[in-house]
Amino acid sequence: MRIRYQPALRFAALFIFFVTTFSHGAAWTYTGPKGVQHWSKSYPFCGGVFQSPIDLQTPMLQYDSSLVPIEVHNYNLPAHEQLTLGNNGHAVKLYLPSKMYILGLPNRYSAVELHVHWGSPSIPAGSEHTIDGKRFAAELHVVHFNSDKYSNVSVATEMSDGLAVLAVLIEVAEFNPAFDQLLKFISGVKFRDQKVQVPAFNIRHLLPLRLDQYYRYDGSLTTPPCYPSVLWTVFRNPITISHTQFLTLATAIYSSREQEPVPVPLDGNYRTPQSTDERVILVSFREGWAPPRSLSLTPPITRRRVIQNLLSGDLGDLADDGISQLLPSLGRKLGVSSKPTGHNKQNHWRQNFPIQSGATPPFWKLPPATSSVGQLGLYEDSLCYVSIEQNVIKRLKGAPGGGRLVDVLREVLFPELNLRSYLHCRSELTLPTIRYLLRSRASDEAQQLERSLMKADRRPWKHPTERAFRKQQQSVLEEEAARDKVRPHPWPLGVEWED
Repeated sequence: MRIRYQPALRFAALFIFFVTTFSHGAAWTYTGPKGVQHWSKSYPFCGGVFQSPIDLQTPMLQYDSSLVPIEVHNYNLPAHEQLTLGNNGHAVKLYLPSKMYILGLPNRYSAVELHVHWGSPSIPAGSEHTIDGKRFAAELHVVHFNSDKYSNVSVATEMSDGLAVLAVLIEVAEFNPAFDQLLKFISGVKFRDQKVQVPAFNIRHLLPLRLDQYYRYDGSLTTPPCYPSVLWTVFRNPITISHTQFLTLATAIYSSREQEPVPVPLDGNYRTPQSTDERVILVSFREGWAPPRSLSLTPPITRRRVIQNLLSGDLGDLADDGISQLLPSLGRKLGVSSKPTGHNKQNHWRQNFPIQSGATPPFWKLPPATSSVGQLGLYEDSLCYVSIEQNVIKRLKGAPGGGRLVDVLREVLFPELNLRSYLHCRSELTLPTIRYLLRSRASDEAQQLERSLMKADRRPWKHPTERAFRKQQQSVLEEEAARDKVRPHPWPLGVEWED
């Protein structure tokens, strides 16, 4: 009987573990054994790509004339209205009413809360985003969720277009009356989990005067679980607070609870800049931006949606309207491409390639690949798919059976390398990779996209049967064996970044 109940007990233990883990979340801090460097152990996305914050470097900026000024609505809250100020152990949060919203983005985003990140009393440098390596004293985040598409922030947080955050950099200089509306009640939330009701005020006064100058990029939450679901707007011009105000913020708060014997100060609650992953950083202002690079760069979030659609989404959208964006290198000379896509096109692709709901998880939420690519050591971040493929073919050229081995690699390994390189913005997709991704789709869907691809490439489309395909492959192999050399590359190469 005891043996019979052991599986049930193990199941119960696992159930309790998962319930407690996912309902309350794993504990995390900014320093120590559960600090920033260890977040990815409990929150895998924190170790992934498209993370925030980043260093906004001038050479990476691209001016976009379609970026309109941010419009804030209902930010001027009446003083008789009460707001909740709280300390969650990581930051001080002011919870905002959803009647506050912003326009000037692809959708309407309603307010959720605002919070602050800051440095230490001795080092007033705690902003999360930096500009050309410069860190500011603090940074204010006003968090909004996509209320046009999602019912609440909990649902939106896990969606690629779910959140929009306004980031305000803070310098130590002049006294800020609006910021004092938070600080004068801060003693009520000295310890973790404490909350207090405060009178509302004009939240607009916490933002810079100019809402038309900002940086824009796709990123993530800067705290666990680090979901890459944030459209970031980092205002160019900082606001100021006095030195006394900064010291109040940096010395009056504890990350520990009141009943704990040793209070732990809450300061230095910022995440350091993450890898840019070759993301596009658009700017709404002309001064200080670098000329666009000679190569096109489809935004990373668009690339993820393209792959998601190829795997499980609606191929009709791709076939009807997205071929030129799907394969921008078709018909072009290697190393030459069109101008960078603008924000309007990003909006268009956000609408055409939504993250699919249902049984298939979003592509950015799939677990990391565990194929032979990493085991073989062929893929490195510093190399793109084109470089790897050309290098492999060059090494195999002239070797006995080299042509056959190249064909095998082109069947599985090269498409996977191309896929990873595409997601890292180092290459464009090739036709074999697209066919590789379409293998699991219904044949009629795949054929529809195939016709459109061939039409875009100005090549006659013929649907090869399995027998004809095998016969063609055998003919090619026999020809190669006779000539004892590797045949030329039969498809257009992807566009390679020059690092």
